[in-house]
Amino acid sequence: MAEKSKVLIIGATGKLGYYLAKASVESSHPTFALVRESSFSPPQKSQKLQSLRDAGAILLKGSLEDEESLLDAVKRVDVVICSIPSKQALDQKLLIRVIKQAGSIKRFIPSEFGADPDKIQISGMDYNFYSKKAEMRRLVEAEGIPYTVISCNFLMSYLLPSLVQPGLKSPPKDKVTVFGDGNVKGIFVKDVDVASFTINAMDDPRAMNKVVYLRPPGNVYSLNELIELWESKIGMKLEKAYIPEEELLGIIKGMELFSAEGLRPHLKV
Repeated sequence: MAEKSKVLIIGATGKLGYYLAKASVESSHPTFALVRESSFSPPQKSQKLQSLRDAGAILLKGSLEDEESLLDAVKRVDVVICSIPSKQALDQKLLIRVIKQAGSIKRFIPSEFGADPDKIQISGMDYNFYSKKAEMRRLVEAEGIPYTVISCNFLMSYLLPSLVQPGLKSPPKDKVTVFGDGNVKGIFVKDVDVASFTINAMDDPRAMNKVVYLRPPGNVYSLNELIELWESKIGMKLEKAYIPEEELLGIIKGMELFSAEGLRPHLKV
C-alpha cells in the first residue's frame, strides 16, 4: 500500500477548516494543523483543537505572518490546504513564497472554495472580494506550484438555515423576500462533503493544476424551489415580497461586502 500523503491544514478552527482536518485524519493521512497561539484560549476553538488532537492530528503553533513557523510546518508535509476566510485571501502571499522556497510540496489547495473568481460576473461590485482570490491563483500559477482549486459555490451552512434571508438565523414562517424573479439556480454543498471531496482530490493526478467544480445535481436549487420545499415542510404558504433585479443591484451598490455576498442571485457563474 502506498504511503499516505502528509497534510497541513491552515485554518483548522474555522467552519470548513475543522472538517478538512477531520476528514484528513479519518482518511488516515498524517495530519498537521498550524494554529495561532491565541486560538487555544476561546472555548469553542479549544474544543475543536482538542477534538482534532484526540483524533490524531498534530497541532503546530504558528501563523501566516510567521515565516519561521510556516517553513517548519511546510517542510513536514506533502500537501498544504489553506482554509482561511476569503476576505483574508491576500494573507496567503507569505505561505506561497514559503511553499516555493521549500520545493517539496506535491499539491497546494489555496483558500478559494466558493465560486470561481475567474468565471463569476458581479456587475462591477466585487468589493475586491473575488479579485483577491484571483490574484492568489495567478501568483500560485506564476510560481509553478502544483495546485488544485476547489470550487464548491455556496456552503449550505451560510445560506440555507435562513432560506437565503439576510439577517435571519432560521427560515421565516410568515413572509419571505424573493430576489429577482427567484429562478436563478444556486449550488449548495455541505461543509463536510466539501472537506471529504477535497481530501480525495488532493492526491488525484486528474486534479493537478485544475479547478475542480462540485456540482451535485441534487444540490442545485433556485430560491423559488427552496421556498416551495420549505412551504411543503411547514404545511403553509408564505407571503412573498419580490425585489426586481435593477432595484436589487441598487441596494447592493450601497452595501458592505457581507451583504453583497449574501445577496447575489443576480450573479452568473
